[in-house]
Amino acid sequence: MQEQLAIIIEELKRLRYTGVETVYIADDTLKLLQSRLAPPPKITRERVLPLAAQKPSPTSTKLEHPSQTKPKPKLSKSLSVAPVPQKITVKTASAPKASHSLPDPPQFSLPDGDKKMQMEWLRKHILDCPTCKKNVRPNKKIVIGVGELDADLFFCGEAPGAEEEEVGEPFVGPAGQLLTRIIEAMGLKRDQVYIGNIMNWRPETPNYRTNRPPSKEEMSFCLPYLKAQLEIVQPKVIVALGLTAVNGLLGYDANRKLGSLRGQWQTFETTPLMVTYHPSYLLRNNSKKVKRIVWEDMLKVMERLEFSISQQQKQYFL
Repeated sequence: MQEQLAIIIEELKRLRYTGVETVYIADDTLKLLQSRLAPPPKITRERVLPLAAQKPSPTSTKLEHPSQTKPKPKLSKSLSVAPVPQKITVKTASAPKASHSLPDPPQFSLPDGDKKMQMEWLRKHILDCPTCKKNVRPNKKIVIGVGELDADLFFCGEAPGAEEEEVGEPFVGPAGQLLTRIIEAMGLKRDQVYIGNIMNWRPETPNYRTNRPPSKEEMSFCLPYLKAQLEIVQPKVIVALGLTAVNGLLGYDANRKLGSLRGQWQTFETTPLMVTYHPSYLLRNNSKKVKRIVWEDMLKVMERLEFSISQQQKQYFL
C-alpha cells in the first residue's frame, strides 16, 4: 500500500508542475488516500494474567480492592474517518527547474543530401552532443525520434520514461503501446508515421521510479533537435501529445490549460498542430468518455489529411 500511495503522491506532484488545478480520483484511489490522511488508531489487547502470576510493582505493595478501582473508559468499536472530497484542488506551481544550468540551445544547419542522409547526420550529431551525454543517466540511452521520413503525420510526445531511455526510442512502454493501437485504429501502421519527443533525455529525479516534466530550460535546449526532425520529415500535420509537448512547441506558458486547447487546431511555424491528451493520461483515466474525446481529435486529424473514414471508425470508442 505504501508504494501505491507514493506513486499517487508523485503523480499529483507531476500534475501540479504541469499546471493542473483539479483532478478527479477513482474510488479505489480515494480509499488509499483516506487511509493515508486519517489512519485509524491502533488498538492492542493486553493479555490478563491471573492475580497470582502478576508481579507487584517495585514501588507499591498495596493491592486495591476491586470496588475501589476506577472503571476504565470504554473504547468505541466504530471509528469514523472524515470524508475526503473526490474533487481535489492542486495549487499551480512554477515551472520545474533543471538540476543544473544548461548551455544555450545548439545552433546548426542540416547538410545537403536526401532525407536519409540528413537524418543519419542528425542522429550522430545528437548522440555526440556533450549536453545530452552529460544529462542522460548512467548506462541509459539518448532518445531520438523514429519512423517514416516521408510521413504525413508527426506525433510529438513529452520526455522519455524509464522504458524509453533503456531502448533509446520514444513511446515503447505502456503509453507507447496505446499510441500504437490509436495509430492502427486510424488505418495506419506505426512505421508509417513519425514519432518524436520534446526531450532527448529523461529528466533527472531523486527517485528513479518517478518522472517529472522537463523544465523550460531543458525544453528550450532540445527544441532545435526536434525542429530539425520536423524539417527533415516535413509532415502535413503534427499531433502534440500532452501539455508538455504543447509548451515545448508553442512556448512555455504557466497559465496554459490543456483542456482549453485540446481538440483545437494550432500552428507550429507553418504546420497545422492538433492538441490532445497524452496516452499516459488515458491509462490513468480509463474511461470511455476520455477515450472518445481523444478519438474525436484523431478524426479531425484524419479529415485534415483527407483519409477515408469508415462508419466503424466514426463510431469508435462510443
